[in-house]
Amino acid sequence: MTVTWRWGHRSTTASVVVALLVVSVLVQLGTAHLSRARAAEQSRCARHAADADRRAALVTGSGRRVVVIGDSWSVGLGLRDLSASWPTRLPGEVHVAGFSGSGFSRTASPCGDRSYAARARRVVADADLVVVEGGLNDHDRSTAAITVGFLRLMRALAGLGQEVVVVGPAPAPARRSAVPRVDHLLAALSGAHGVRYVSAADWELPYLPDRLHLTAEGHARFGELVAEQLG
Repeated sequence: MTVTWRWGHRSTTASVVVALLVVSVLVQLGTAHLSRARAAEQSRCARHAADADRRAALVTGSGRRVVVIGDSWSVGLGLRDLSASWPTRLPGEVHVAGFSGSGFSRTASPCGDRSYAARARRVVADADLVVVEGGLNDHDRSTAAITVGFLRLMRALAGLGQEVVVVGPAPAPARRSAVPRVDHLLAALSGAHGVRYVSAADWELPYLPDRLHLTAEGHARFGELVAEQLG
């Protein structure tokens, strides 16, 4: 009986040790995965910031000063030449203040508060026209979050005297199902604040294989359509 009890005790102890080792390994693997994920996200945010700076330095056209506040579409993510992004098609001296992944809501971007309101006042000085483009990155944000972000944007632009036009999201295949809700909300908010709204919800455009970003031809077409709406 003594031998049997000791064997059972030793087996139980060994099982506990093995279980603890397994848990330890799993914790280490999970920690390593999180560390890699954080590093990848930081790297992506750094690339977005670099692209934003590069696009901001590319001023095109002449005439009245136009400032475009937008997301990856305004920056030209996926294009070999960032200066080929759609704002280039607008008439005037066009400046772009874009950041990939950003939107109206504060939490649209995983890179901190990169919302349109956060950068609006510091980039629109001396602008004659401010064009705010986006909404696709707000596809999974709540109506309340988008509304608060829009109100923050309007407060940031209030009293500056520029004409403001909001251009809503186009039906990118990867997020098409979310576009009607965001489009209707932005249209209502723009109307309530006396801001002109351009709906792109029915614009069919060519996309890259990711089904989210525009091809070079898509940028050209989107820019032409926006320019037509601006008259």
